[in-house]
Amino acid sequence: MSLGPRFDEALLYAIDAHRDQTRKGTGVPYASHLLGVASLVLEEAGGEDEAIAALLHDVVEDQGGRPRLEEVRQRFGERIADIVEACSDSLEEDEGKKPPWKQRKARYIERVRTEHNGSALLVSMADKLYNSRAVLRDLRFAKDRQGVWDRFSRERDCVLWYYRSLVDAFRSKTDVRLLDELDSTVTELEELAGGPSPGCPDEGSG
Repeated sequence: MSLGPRFDEALLYAIDAHRDQTRKGTGVPYASHLLGVASLVLEEAGGEDEAIAALLHDVVEDQGGRPRLEEVRQRFGERIADIVEACSDSLEEDEGKKPPWKQRKARYIERVRTEHNGSALLVSMADKLYNSRAVLRDLRFAKDRQGVWDRFSRERDCVLWYYRSLVDAFRSKTDVRLLDELDSTVTELEELAGGPSPGCPDEGSG
């Protein structure tokens, strides 16, 4: 398989959309994440549409909500827009109406459990694997491990709960190498944190 002009267009579109965005808690350009996720998808024998969706997987959630989704649909087609939508835990960013963190994540986990689009599952797994690897790498070399967890919107136990719940949700739908890598990475995160998460309290529950 070779990548054509549509991939080139998507790459430029994604870089432009995320141009002023950096990786959470760092000065690293966000494009590094998009390229990393696309690389994992391609290495897992994903096609051009799936690689394009990997480049665009955060553009709706982070950079415009539903209007951005419709733009993606017009420029890159229905199939890619459907994958991007499936990988977004909120479409209301443009209206400032994102639900609370745990509510969004629980809804996303449930969506994975009921997802029938194999391409969406592939892109989502690649995204979560890239993110969890980045956290694991930072924890391994951090002088202050708590500082790594402090980058997140919720506490350590909630982050671990989210990743482990996603592994379980993906496992109910597929059994591929990428998932085994995600499972192994999450297990290492749990070990560095002193054990699996006991759970994640709802916002405001103390």
